[in-house]
Amino acid sequence: MAAICAGVLALQGSVEPHLRALSRCGVDPIELRRPDQLDQITHLVLPGGESTTLHHLLQLHSLSSQIPQRVATGQLALLGTCAGAILMGRECQESPPRWNLIDVEFQRNGFGRQVHSFIEPIEWIAGPDLGTSEGIFIRAPRIGVSSPAVEVLATLGSEAVAVRQDRCVACTFHPELTGDDRVHQWFLRL
Repeated sequence: MAAICAGVLALQGSVEPHLRALSRCGVDPIELRRPDQLDQITHLVLPGGESTTLHHLLQLHSLSSQIPQRVATGQLALLGTCAGAILMGRECQESPPRWNLIDVEFQRNGFGRQVHSFIEPIEWIAGPDLGTSEGIFIRAPRIGVSSPAVEVLATLGSEAVAVRQDRCVACTFHPELTGDDRVHQWFLRL
């Protein structure tokens, strides 16, 4: 197996907390800002932030087509949190355009606006063996209709809040803000 080289898309959003989490997992993460950096990365985190802004910045920095291409060829594992998860979902009627990497519709701000942010325990039913952990939801998207190819990893009540398809993982919450690095540790093994 090739050596792991992790990166965090460092254009906007919750970059620093992801960098710290990956560092605590024993890797020296790259702050990805340019297309030439992408070739060396095996695992990439798409942080939370604002999905439309993130989409525009990805286009501006010529990364919006390269990332999905690397995923399609099996060269790159992705972890998307909040806004990053939205970009990974399937195309729908809502902006911004999506990459169709996970066969799920993500509804932006599905749990409400900024003032409706909350912290609740979530239950891990697959993937990382976490049992119950803290879920921090900030302007969080909701996971809508998905295909059988999508594995539900974690739930809030009966609602899916983390899913996986192949080497793509999407969380509607912010695991990087909890201080519990087990999601990142598990992701680095994909």
